[in-house]
Parts: sequence; C-alpha cells; structure tokens
Amino acid sequence: MALSRRKWNNVIIIASVLMITILTLLDDKTSQLPDDAHPLFDDVSSLAQLQMNELWLNRGSSNWQCHPKVLNCQAWGEAWSKIQLSPLPDQQGLIESDTASRPKELLIVIASNEQAQPWSWYEKLGLLKSPANNWYLIPPSQREALSPVIKIGTTKNSGS
Repeated sequence: MALSRRKWNNVIIIASVLMITILTLLDDKTSQLPDDAHPLFDDVSSLAQLQMNELWLNRGSSNWQCHPKVLNCQAWGEAWSKIQLSPLPDQQGLIESDTASRPKELLIVIASNEQAQPWSWYEKLGLLKSPANNWYLIPPSQREALSPVIKIGTTKNSGS
C-alpha cells in the first residue's frame, strides 16, 4: 500500500509533534530537582577546596581559583558549591554490575572543618559516596556542570 504525498506529509507532521512533546516532557522531568534533594554545603559548612586528580578548585576571597587547565573555573566552582543530593540505600551491587564505571577520587575541604575528606564520584552513574560510605544521587540537571572544561595541551612542532 503506497502512501500519497499528502499522507506522508501528515505522517511526518504527526511524528514531529510527538517527538517535540516527548522531548519537552523529558526536559521538564530532568530539569527539576527531586523532592528529597538537599544541599551538600550551606553557609556554615561551605565548600573551601576540591581536588580531582591533578585538577583543583579553591575558594578565593572574591571568586573561585582553579588549576590553569580549567577553562570554566567560576561555573565549575558554583556547580560544586551549590550541589544538591538525594540520599540512597547502598549501591554496591549497582557499581559491581557496571564494571566500566570507575570512580574519580575527590578530596573535599569544608570551610568549617579544614580537613580534606575523600569522596568517590561515579560520574557516569551520577553517584557520590561519602567517607562514611553513604551513597547520594546527583540529579541529572546538575551532573554536566560538575565536570570541568579542560584546556587541551598542544605540542609545538619544529619547522622542517
């Protein structure tokens, strides 16, 4: 059964409207924070420093200071200082089933404590594990901003 040009146009229009509707609903659901999400840092216990591998972040007197390779220093600092998390039950089974997910080790220094705390960040899964082995889910709307934009190193070629 062949469709006329008009019927094909109608099929394309309906498919486009359905796709836009689905994408709008997904965006609405993922941009909102869950009801059980709470800030990790507050005014009393604010983020003072964060270190992820060789990259670091430090709260200066007026703005954030970062490793020279980090291009989005202010946005990266704001994302981490305003992070909200939802507590989760133990996620060890989920982590073991996803062998491709390796945690990034974070050292977090809170202003009121001054002692570095080692956290594990499962970036791909959106999970944080505290030093006390508590698990937290990072809302999808906040995950992208938590990764720094890094300057790619260039090598100078000697002319020939």
